[in-house]
Amino acid sequence: MDRITRIDSFTTRDVGFVRVTMEDGSQGWGQVSTYHADITCTVLHRQVAPWVLGRDATDLDDLMNWVTEREHKFPGSYLRRAMGGVDTAIWDMRGKRAGLPVTALIGGAPGRVRAYASSMRRDITPEDEAERLKRLSGEDGYTAFKIRAGSEVGRDRDEWPGRTEAIIPAMRRALPEAELLIDANSCYSVPRAIEVGRMLEDSGFSHYEEPCPYWDLDATKAVADALSIDVTGGEQDCQLATWKRMIDMRAVDVVQPDIMYLGGLSRTLRVCKMAAAANLPVTPHCANLSMVTLFTLHLLRAIPNAGKYLEFSIEGPEYYPWQYDLFTTSPYRIEDGHAILSDAPGWGVDISSDWLSRATAQSSTWPEHAAFWPTE
Repeated sequence: MDRITRIDSFTTRDVGFVRVTMEDGSQGWGQVSTYHADITCTVLHRQVAPWVLGRDATDLDDLMNWVTEREHKFPGSYLRRAMGGVDTAIWDMRGKRAGLPVTALIGGAPGRVRAYASSMRRDITPEDEAERLKRLSGEDGYTAFKIRAGSEVGRDRDEWPGRTEAIIPAMRRALPEAELLIDANSCYSVPRAIEVGRMLEDSGFSHYEEPCPYWDLDATKAVADALSIDVTGGEQDCQLATWKRMIDMRAVDVVQPDIMYLGGLSRTLRVCKMAAAANLPVTPHCANLSMVTLFTLHLLRAIPNAGKYLEFSIEGPEYYPWQYDLFTTSPYRIEDGHAILSDAPGWGVDISSDWLSRATAQSSTWPEHAAFWPTE
Protein backbone atom coordinates (compact mmCIF):
# COMPACT_ATOMS: atom_id res chain seq x y z
CA MET A 1 0.00 0.00 0.00
CA ASP A 2 1.35 3.41 -1.01
CA ARG A 3 -0.13 5.35 1.89
CA ILE A 4 -0.27 9.17 2.20
CA THR A 5 0.78 10.22 5.69
CA ARG A 6 1.25 14.00 5.54
CA ILE A 7 0.11 16.98 3.48
CA ASP A 8 1.81 20.37 3.88
CA SER A 9 0.72 23.57 2.17
CA PHE A 10 2.59 26.85 1.77
CA THR A 11 0.50 29.69 0.44
CA THR A 12 0.17 33.35 -0.30
CA ARG A 13 -3.03 34.94 -1.53
CA ASP A 14 -2.13 34.08 -5.12
CA VAL A 15 0.03 30.93 -5.12
CA GLY A 16 -0.12 27.75 -3.03
CA PHE A 17 2.35 24.85 -3.15
CA VAL A 18 1.65 21.42 -1.68
CA ARG A 19 4.06 18.79 -0.37
CA VAL A 20 2.81 15.23 0.04
CA THR A 21 4.72 12.69 2.16
CA MET A 22 4.20 8.95 1.79
CA GLU A 23 4.53 6.21 4.41
CA ASP A 24 7.99 5.28 3.11
CA GLY A 25 9.18 8.89 3.49
CA SER A 26 9.17 9.78 -0.21
CA GLN A 27 7.86 13.23 -1.05
CA GLY A 28 6.59 15.24 -3.97
CA TRP A 29 5.64 18.86 -4.67
CA GLY A 30 2.53 20.05 -6.41
CA GLN A 31 0.37 23.15 -6.55
CA VAL A 32 -3.20 24.19 -5.96
CA SER A 33 -4.61 26.58 -8.52
CA THR A 34 -3.54 30.19 -8.48
CA TYR A 35 -5.94 33.01 -7.49
CA HIS A 36 -7.27 32.99 -3.91
CA ALA A 37 -4.87 30.12 -3.25
CA ASP A 38 -5.07 30.81 0.48
CA ILE A 39 -8.78 29.95 0.41
CA THR A 40 -8.05 26.87 -1.71
CA CYS A 41 -5.50 25.66 0.85
CA THR A 42 -8.16 25.92 3.56
CA VAL A 43 -10.37 23.69 1.38
CA LEU A 44 -7.40 21.35 0.88
CA HIS A 45 -6.92 20.73 4.60
CA ARG A 46 -10.59 20.70 5.53
CA GLN A 47 -12.20 18.82 2.61
CA VAL A 48 -9.46 16.91 0.76
CA ALA A 49 -6.79 15.90 3.29
CA PRO A 50 -9.18 14.02 5.63
CA TRP A 51 -10.23 11.73 2.78
CA VAL A 52 -6.78 10.96 1.35
CA LEU A 53 -4.65 10.70 4.50
CA GLY A 54 -3.96 7.07 5.28
CA ARG A 55 -5.30 5.91 1.94
CA ASP A 56 -3.53 4.10 -0.87
CA ALA A 57 -2.50 6.49 -3.68
CA THR A 58 -1.62 3.80 -6.21
CA ASP A 59 -4.83 4.39 -8.20
CA LEU A 60 -5.05 8.18 -8.42
CA ASP A 61 -8.22 8.14 -10.50
CA ASP A 62 -9.98 6.17 -7.79
CA LEU A 63 -8.53 8.39 -5.04
CA MET A 64 -9.79 11.55 -6.75
CA ASN A 65 -13.18 9.87 -7.28
CA TRP A 66 -13.23 9.05 -3.57
CA VAL A 67 -12.74 12.70 -2.62
CA THR A 68 -15.44 13.73 -5.10
CA GLU A 69 -17.87 11.20 -3.63
CA ARG A 70 -17.19 12.09 -0.02
CA GLU A 71 -17.61 15.81 -0.81
CA HIS A 72 -20.54 15.29 -3.18
CA LYS A 73 -22.29 18.40 -1.86
CA PHE A 74 -19.37 20.52 -3.13
CA PRO A 75 -18.99 19.78 -6.85
CA GLY A 76 -17.42 23.10 -7.80
CA SER A 77 -14.17 24.81 -8.56
CA TYR A 78 -12.58 25.24 -5.15
CA LEU A 79 -12.67 21.51 -4.39
CA ARG A 80 -11.08 20.68 -7.76
CA ARG A 81 -8.42 23.36 -7.32
CA ALA A 82 -7.53 21.83 -3.96
CA MET A 83 -7.57 18.22 -5.21
CA GLY A 84 -5.07 19.24 -7.88
CA GLY A 85 -2.51 20.04 -5.21
CA VAL A 86 -2.49 16.46 -3.96
CA ASP A 87 -2.65 14.93 -7.43
CA THR A 88 0.27 16.93 -8.83
CA ALA A 89 2.41 16.33 -5.73
CA ILE A 90 1.91 12.57 -6.05
CA TRP A 91 2.95 12.68 -9.72
CA ASP A 92 6.12 14.53 -8.69
CA MET A 93 6.80 11.91 -6.00
CA ARG A 94 6.36 9.11 -8.53
CA GLY A 95 8.74 10.73 -10.97
CA LYS A 96 11.40 11.26 -8.32
CA ARG A 97 11.08 7.66 -7.16
CA ALA A 98 11.54 6.42 -10.70
CA GLY A 99 14.23 8.96 -11.60
CA LEU A 100 12.10 10.06 -14.56
CA PRO A 101 10.25 13.21 -15.61
CA VAL A 102 6.48 12.99 -15.18
CA THR A 103 6.00 13.05 -18.95
CA ALA A 104 7.86 9.72 -19.18
CA LEU A 105 5.42 8.17 -16.70
CA ILE A 106 2.49 8.98 -19.01
CA GLY A 107 4.07 7.93 -22.29
CA GLY A 108 6.08 11.01 -23.29
CA ALA A 109 9.68 12.20 -23.40
CA PRO A 110 11.51 15.47 -22.66
CA GLY A 111 12.01 17.90 -25.51
CA ARG A 112 10.60 20.99 -27.20
CA VAL A 113 7.05 22.22 -27.51
CA ARG A 114 6.07 25.05 -29.82
CA ALA A 115 4.69 27.95 -27.79
CA TYR A 116 2.32 30.76 -28.58
CA ALA A 117 2.91 34.15 -26.99
CA SER A 118 -0.19 34.76 -24.91
CA SER A 119 -1.21 38.33 -24.17
CA MET A 120 -3.44 38.80 -21.12
CA ARG A 121 -4.10 42.50 -21.65
CA ARG A 122 -7.08 44.46 -22.81
CA ASP A 123 -5.83 47.81 -21.56
CA ILE A 124 -3.36 48.04 -24.44
CA THR A 125 -4.02 49.80 -27.74
CA PRO A 126 -4.01 47.75 -30.94
CA GLU A 127 -0.89 49.61 -32.09
CA ASP A 128 1.05 48.91 -28.90
CA GLU A 129 -0.06 45.28 -28.81
CA ALA A 130 1.01 44.72 -32.40
CA GLU A 131 4.36 46.38 -31.71
CA ARG A 132 5.21 44.29 -28.64
CA LEU A 133 4.22 41.01 -30.28
CA LYS A 134 6.23 41.87 -33.38
CA ARG A 135 9.20 42.54 -31.09
CA LEU A 136 8.77 39.16 -29.37
CA SER A 137 8.68 37.47 -32.75
CA GLY A 138 12.13 38.85 -33.44
CA GLU A 139 13.58 38.33 -29.96
CA ASP A 140 12.24 34.86 -29.07
CA GLY A 141 11.20 33.43 -32.42
CA TYR A 142 7.49 33.09 -31.69
CA THR A 143 5.40 32.19 -34.73
CA ALA A 144 2.00 32.17 -32.98
CA PHE A 145 0.30 34.83 -30.85
CA LYS A 146 -2.93 35.24 -28.89
CA ILE A 147 -4.66 38.53 -28.16
CA ARG A 148 -7.91 39.54 -26.44
CA ALA A 149 -11.26 40.49 -27.97
CA GLY A 150 -14.24 42.21 -26.36
CA SER A 151 -14.33 42.56 -22.58
CA GLU A 152 -14.28 39.77 -20.04
CA VAL A 153 -17.81 38.31 -19.66
CA GLY A 154 -18.77 41.61 -21.28
CA ARG A 155 -22.37 41.15 -22.49
CA ASP A 156 -21.29 42.17 -26.01
CA ARG A 157 -19.40 45.26 -24.83
CA ASP A 158 -15.89 45.96 -26.06
CA GLU A 159 -13.13 47.08 -23.70
CA TRP A 160 -13.62 50.43 -25.41
CA PRO A 161 -15.65 51.13 -28.54
CA GLY A 162 -14.00 49.89 -31.71
CA ARG A 163 -11.03 48.15 -30.08
CA THR A 164 -11.84 44.68 -31.42
CA GLU A 165 -12.51 45.93 -34.97
CA ALA A 166 -9.15 47.72 -34.88
CA ILE A 167 -6.95 45.06 -33.30
CA ILE A 168 -7.90 42.18 -35.58
CA PRO A 169 -6.55 43.68 -38.85
CA ALA A 170 -3.72 45.44 -36.99
CA MET A 171 -2.35 42.09 -35.83
CA ARG A 172 -2.45 40.63 -39.31
CA ARG A 173 -0.66 43.65 -40.79
CA ALA A 174 2.06 43.47 -38.12
CA LEU A 175 2.52 39.68 -38.30
CA PRO A 176 1.60 38.64 -41.85
CA GLU A 177 3.02 35.11 -41.59
CA ALA A 178 2.09 34.27 -37.98
CA GLU A 179 -0.65 32.04 -36.64
CA LEU A 180 -3.06 34.32 -34.80
CA LEU A 181 -5.35 33.36 -31.93
CA ILE A 182 -7.89 35.43 -30.00
CA ASP A 183 -9.75 35.00 -26.69
CA ALA A 184 -13.14 36.59 -26.04
CA ASN A 185 -13.39 35.37 -22.41
CA SER A 186 -17.16 34.71 -22.54
CA CYS A 187 -17.97 38.15 -23.96
CA TYR A 188 -20.49 37.59 -26.73
CA SER A 189 -24.03 36.60 -27.56
CA VAL A 190 -24.30 34.20 -30.49
CA PRO A 191 -25.03 36.88 -33.14
CA ARG A 192 -22.15 39.11 -32.06
CA ALA A 193 -19.80 36.14 -31.67
CA ILE A 194 -20.51 35.10 -35.25
CA GLU A 195 -20.05 38.69 -36.46
CA VAL A 196 -16.62 38.89 -34.78
CA GLY A 197 -15.82 35.41 -36.06
CA ARG A 198 -16.36 36.54 -39.64
CA MET A 199 -13.86 39.36 -39.08
CA LEU A 200 -11.38 36.84 -37.71
CA GLU A 201 -11.81 34.61 -40.72
CA ASP A 202 -11.28 37.56 -43.06
CA SER A 203 -7.96 38.29 -41.31
CA GLY A 204 -6.82 34.67 -41.29
CA PHE A 205 -7.06 33.97 -37.56
CA SER A 206 -7.05 30.27 -36.70
CA HIS A 207 -8.31 30.02 -33.08
CA TYR A 208 -11.36 31.71 -31.50
CA GLU A 209 -11.49 31.03 -27.78
CA GLU A 210 -14.52 31.09 -25.48
CA PRO A 211 -16.68 33.38 -27.65
CA CYS A 212 -19.85 32.95 -25.54
CA PRO A 213 -20.42 32.55 -21.80
CA TYR A 214 -18.56 29.30 -21.15
CA TRP A 215 -21.43 27.66 -19.28
CA ASP A 216 -23.71 27.98 -22.31
CA LEU A 217 -22.51 25.06 -24.40
CA ASP A 218 -25.43 25.37 -26.81
CA ALA A 219 -24.42 28.95 -27.65
CA THR A 220 -20.80 27.96 -28.17
CA LYS A 221 -21.85 25.11 -30.43
CA ALA A 222 -24.02 27.47 -32.49
CA VAL A 223 -20.98 29.66 -33.09
CA ALA A 224 -18.73 26.71 -33.89
CA ASP A 225 -21.27 25.36 -36.38
CA ALA A 226 -21.57 28.74 -38.12
CA LEU A 227 -17.84 29.42 -38.58
CA SER A 228 -14.90 27.77 -40.31
CA ILE A 229 -12.36 29.09 -37.75
CA ASP A 230 -11.62 26.71 -34.84
CA VAL A 231 -13.85 27.61 -31.89
CA THR A 232 -12.17 26.54 -28.66
CA GLY A 233 -12.97 26.39 -24.96
CA GLY A 234 -13.16 24.52 -21.69
CA GLU A 235 -10.67 26.23 -19.42
CA GLN A 236 -13.22 26.93 -16.68
CA ASP A 237 -14.91 23.52 -16.72
CA CYS A 238 -14.11 21.35 -13.74
CA GLN A 239 -16.74 18.59 -13.89
CA LEU A 240 -16.08 15.48 -15.94
CA ALA A 241 -19.77 15.17 -16.81
CA THR A 242 -19.65 18.63 -18.40
CA TRP A 243 -16.59 17.61 -20.37
CA LYS A 244 -18.34 14.50 -21.64
CA ARG A 245 -21.33 16.57 -22.79
CA MET A 246 -19.11 19.22 -24.39
CA ILE A 247 -17.17 16.62 -26.35
CA ASP A 248 -20.18 14.46 -27.25
CA MET A 249 -22.07 17.45 -28.68
CA ARG A 250 -18.90 18.85 -30.31
CA ALA A 251 -19.48 22.25 -28.80
CA VAL A 252 -15.88 23.17 -29.63
CA ASP A 253 -13.28 22.23 -32.23
CA VAL A 254 -10.37 22.27 -29.77
CA VAL A 255 -10.62 21.44 -26.04
CA GLN A 256 -8.75 23.55 -23.50
CA PRO A 257 -8.70 22.02 -20.02
CA ASP A 258 -6.70 23.77 -17.31
CA ILE A 259 -4.88 21.14 -15.22
CA MET A 260 -5.29 23.20 -12.07
CA TYR A 261 -8.93 24.18 -12.52
CA LEU A 262 -9.89 20.61 -13.45
CA GLY A 263 -8.33 18.95 -10.41
CA GLY A 264 -4.91 17.70 -11.45
CA LEU A 265 -3.09 15.73 -14.12
CA SER A 266 -5.03 12.49 -13.63
CA ARG A 267 -8.44 14.07 -14.27
CA THR A 268 -6.99 16.03 -17.21
CA LEU A 269 -5.71 12.81 -18.76
CA ARG A 270 -9.28 11.50 -18.62
CA VAL A 271 -10.47 14.54 -20.59
CA CYS A 272 -7.65 14.08 -23.09
CA LYS A 273 -8.77 10.48 -23.66
CA MET A 274 -12.37 11.59 -24.21
CA ALA A 275 -11.15 14.15 -26.72
CA ALA A 276 -8.91 11.64 -28.49
CA ALA A 277 -11.85 9.28 -28.94
CA ALA A 278 -13.70 12.16 -30.64
CA ASN A 279 -10.65 13.16 -32.74
CA LEU A 280 -10.41 16.53 -30.99
CA PRO A 281 -7.05 18.19 -30.25
CA VAL A 282 -6.08 19.43 -26.78
CA THR A 283 -4.55 22.88 -26.36
CA PRO A 284 -4.66 23.41 -22.58
CA HIS A 285 -5.15 26.68 -20.78
CA CYS A 286 -2.10 27.67 -18.72
CA ALA A 287 -2.06 31.42 -18.41
CA ASN A 288 0.72 32.14 -15.89
CA LEU A 289 4.24 31.00 -15.03
CA SER A 290 3.54 29.17 -11.79
CA MET A 291 3.72 25.36 -12.04
CA VAL A 292 0.66 25.09 -14.30
CA THR A 293 2.65 25.81 -17.45
CA LEU A 294 5.22 23.20 -16.41
CA PHE A 295 2.48 20.61 -15.79
CA THR A 296 1.11 21.40 -19.25
CA LEU A 297 4.51 20.97 -20.89
CA HIS A 298 4.74 17.45 -19.45
CA LEU A 299 1.21 16.70 -20.66
CA LEU A 300 1.70 17.98 -24.21
CA ARG A 301 4.89 15.93 -24.64
CA ALA A 302 2.89 12.77 -23.88
CA ILE A 303 -0.65 12.84 -25.27
CA PRO A 304 -1.28 11.71 -28.88
CA ASN A 305 -3.84 14.46 -29.56
CA ALA A 306 -1.75 17.40 -28.36
CA GLY A 307 -2.68 20.66 -30.03
CA LYS A 308 -0.29 22.76 -32.05
CA TYR A 309 1.23 24.75 -29.23
CA LEU A 310 1.68 25.56 -25.53
CA GLU A 311 0.16 28.71 -24.09
CA PHE A 312 2.98 30.86 -22.70
CA SER A 313 2.26 34.07 -20.82
CA ILE A 314 4.25 37.09 -21.96
CA GLU A 315 3.22 39.36 -19.08
CA GLY A 316 5.85 40.73 -16.73
CA PRO A 317 5.95 41.63 -13.04
CA GLU A 318 3.76 44.67 -13.55
CA TYR A 319 0.89 42.32 -14.42
CA TYR A 320 1.72 39.10 -12.53
CA PRO A 321 4.14 40.09 -9.75
CA TRP A 322 3.40 36.87 -7.86
CA GLN A 323 4.65 34.53 -10.60
CA TYR A 324 8.29 35.47 -10.01
CA ASP A 325 10.91 34.05 -7.59
CA LEU A 326 8.87 30.90 -6.99
CA PHE A 327 11.63 28.44 -7.96
CA THR A 328 15.33 28.01 -7.24
CA THR A 329 15.87 28.01 -11.01
CA SER A 330 13.17 28.94 -13.48
CA PRO A 331 12.08 26.00 -15.66
CA TYR A 332 10.89 28.40 -18.36
CA ARG A 333 12.79 29.57 -21.38
CA ILE A 334 11.79 30.13 -24.98
CA GLU A 335 14.20 29.20 -27.75
CA ASP A 336 13.22 29.75 -31.38
CA GLY A 337 9.57 29.95 -30.37
CA HIS A 338 9.67 26.71 -28.35
CA ALA A 339 9.56 25.90 -24.63
CA ILE A 340 12.05 23.30 -23.44
CA LEU A 341 11.19 20.43 -21.09
CA SER A 342 14.21 18.94 -19.31
CA ASP A 343 14.78 15.33 -18.28
CA ALA A 344 14.91 16.18 -14.56
CA PRO A 345 12.92 13.76 -12.36
CA GLY A 346 9.36 14.58 -11.35
CA TRP A 347 8.22 18.00 -12.47
CA GLY A 348 11.89 19.04 -12.66
CA VAL A 349 11.66 22.08 -10.40
CA ASP A 350 12.49 23.03 -6.80
CA ILE A 351 10.48 25.56 -4.81
CA SER A 352 12.47 28.54 -3.53
CA SER A 353 13.25 28.26 0.18
CA ASP A 354 13.01 32.05 0.46
CA TRP A 355 9.50 31.97 -0.98
CA LEU A 356 8.51 29.13 1.35
CA SER A 357 9.79 31.03 4.37
CA ARG A 358 7.44 33.93 3.56
CA ALA A 359 4.39 31.76 2.89
CA THR A 360 1.71 30.67 5.37
CA ALA A 361 2.28 27.01 6.27
CA GLN A 362 -0.26 24.40 7.36
CA SER A 363 -0.04 20.63 7.87
CA SER A 364 -2.42 17.69 8.00
CA THR A 365 -1.14 14.31 9.18
CA TRP A 366 -2.25 10.70 9.42
CA PRO A 367 -3.87 9.45 11.59
CA GLU A 368 -4.56 12.71 13.46
CA HIS A 369 -6.42 14.47 10.68
CA ALA A 370 -7.84 11.53 8.72
CA ALA A 371 -11.58 11.01 8.46
CA PHE A 372 -13.06 7.93 10.11
CA TRP A 373 -13.35 5.78 7.01
CA PRO A 374 -11.83 2.37 6.26
CA THR A 375 -8.51 2.40 4.41
CA GLU A 376 -8.61 -1.17 3.15
